Amino acid sequence: MGRSYYSQSISHFLADDDKAVLGELAKNHEFDLEEQQKNAWIKQIEILKEELNEFNSGHVIFEYSIPRMGKRVDTIIIYSGIVFVLEFKVGADKYDSYDIDQVLDYSIDLKNFQEGSHNIKLVPVLVATNAPDRNNDYNKYPQYDDGVFKPILCNSHNIKGTLNRISSRYTSDSINPIEWENSKYKPTPSIIEAAQTLYHGHSVKEISRSDSGAINLSETADAINKIINTSKEQYRKSICFVTGVPGAGKTLAGLNLANERHKFIEEEHAVFLSGNGPLVNVLQEALARNDVENSAEKITKKTALRKVKSFIQNIHNFRDEYLEDKNAPVEKVVVFDEAQRAWTQKQISSFMQIKKGVPGFSMSEPECLIDIMDRHKDWTVIICLIGGGQEINTGEAGLPEWFSALKKQYSHWHVYLSTKISGIEYTRGTDIRKLLGNLNYDSIEDLHLSTSIRSFRSEKVSKLIKSILDCDNEEAKYLLSKLEGKYPILLTRDIEKAKKWLKENARGTERIGITASSGALRLQPYGIYVQINIDAKNWFLNSKDDIRSSFSLEYIATEFDIQGLELDWICVAWDADLRFNNNEWSYKTFRGSDWQNINSEERMIYLKNAYRVLLTRARQGLIIFIPKGEGTDTTRNPEFYNGTYKYFRELGIKEI
Repeated sequence: MGRSYYSQSISHFLADDDKAVLGELAKNHEFDLEEQQKNAWIKQIEILKEELNEFNSGHVIFEYSIPRMGKRVDTIIIYSGIVFVLEFKVGADKYDSYDIDQVLDYSIDLKNFQEGSHNIKLVPVLVATNAPDRNNDYNKYPQYDDGVFKPILCNSHNIKGTLNRISSRYTSDSINPIEWENSKYKPTPSIIEAAQTLYHGHSVKEISRSDSGAINLSETADAINKIINTSKEQYRKSICFVTGVPGAGKTLAGLNLANERHKFIEEEHAVFLSGNGPLVNVLQEALARNDVENSAEKITKKTALRKVKSFIQNIHNFRDEYLEDKNAPVEKVVVFDEAQRAWTQKQISSFMQIKKGVPGFSMSEPECLIDIMDRHKDWTVIICLIGGGQEINTGEAGLPEWFSALKKQYSHWHVYLSTKISGIEYTRGTDIRKLLGNLNYDSIEDLHLSTSIRSFRSEKVSKLIKSILDCDNEEAKYLLSKLEGKYPILLTRDIEKAKKWLKENARGTERIGITASSGALRLQPYGIYVQINIDAKNWFLNSKDDIRSSFSLEYIATEFDIQGLELDWICVAWDADLRFNNNEWSYKTFRGSDWQNINSEERMIYLKNAYRVLLTRARQGLIIFIPKGEGTDTTRNPEFYNGTYKYFRELGIKEI
């Protein structure tokens, strides 16, 4: 079966018996055919045969797959060099805003990720079959810069008129429908979309790009699977470090591995672990909601969550369980996301004593996890996903602590790491050979993901942010020039302009939001309160009509909320905690009623990394809000902000 259930020329479709068309659709349907779906197809066939009966050219496609979204477009009509994307709501008597967003989302997805759609016009059409006529101004109908039209609203009687008016008004080169349908699809899904798609049985190869301009995640997956299989065959205890730049797909690679081996290789009981509470909560909630919505059998949210939690867990819950239970875990393979954020011995000892009432705890978190998995008598594998420069909080140990723990009493473990793990973001300036000491290790190139795939518009964003934070002005200017027209990065000193920009750029259900550093305590006069904790599940997953969602622009996410996650369009609100003066950054913390210097090198690293996280969360575009300050307020002196503003302007970031 191809990407669609039925694909024929319009003339062939009109000549086909209705039952033959229905039979073809049913034959290719992946699940048990429900009566509601069957009746919807019957009605669509009836309507389209009536509306297209005078067309002597064109092509019609039913149930066209959109893999990234895990959905199918009801109907595609290719006519007069234009692709019409039709979403039917059979029996609907009004044009629902959710349905309008849905058909627009389909069109944007095709435009961004399907090669055959990059340079053509796509017209999203919502067909609410029983709705009243809507006066669409076809002669002046607005289209976005990329050739996607704003959605057109039709009922069952005016599809013909819509196609004719649009095609006569907007002439285009002819499209080969077979080539278009089978052109390459190169998606870059969000981590939430990817997790949902993987959970429903798709592979990472289906949802990751495979062109030469992006890292092929399947190669990393293959490398990790080979390590696991070798460890099983040779009864070896192995630890594997997968490194990568922000947005390179580390979490996606880990989820793919845990999902595949959890489902299909039962004796391994692979599990995905993370100490990132918001990430775990959002992924668990997203998968559970999706499971309830799409499951063939009706299940409760509680049941869906229980199922999801069997392979996505909080590392702290896992750790605490096996500190009480001294047996080997049921899991043979554990994937530890953001393993650079594992706690030092000092941090975990303090936590265990104060929060758990366990005095004298003397292991770091890396040592603790290795100790738990070392209980297996034969073999086991730990996969550590390591982000460069991603430690953002006190007590986060970084990569060196893992090597220290291994050398301490687990030198019998075999280490696998990438060939590009020597950067200062990973090693904190220590030579990698010194960190490894006498450990047995293999270097494998495919264990490093060097290209960001978060932003499908440009893969240079993470490099740009690194150059900005490293004060590498010439490199930053060069990378900014390469982003021109691909990934907008703008500057403003007016928060209302930033909000307006976000709203104007987002289409369909593309998510927008405001972020700020957790130390940005003097943005309150601008309505930005980082002290108010968000509920990550609501902020990342809820719809536009929910004020708790990111769409409202009322609740602010900090680096702790958004690390590992992402939005389409983001405003980063920049406070005086990180200032640019005299060609370098100054690091501050607000205490009581004044800003104070940060002198600890470790805390400086955390603050810089906080902004690294915030500046690399947007998939499509970014606007930076830097206040003008207020001369009468000593905590918001304009000089605290002007240096940073001037630095960004000199780099070439445009202001609105």
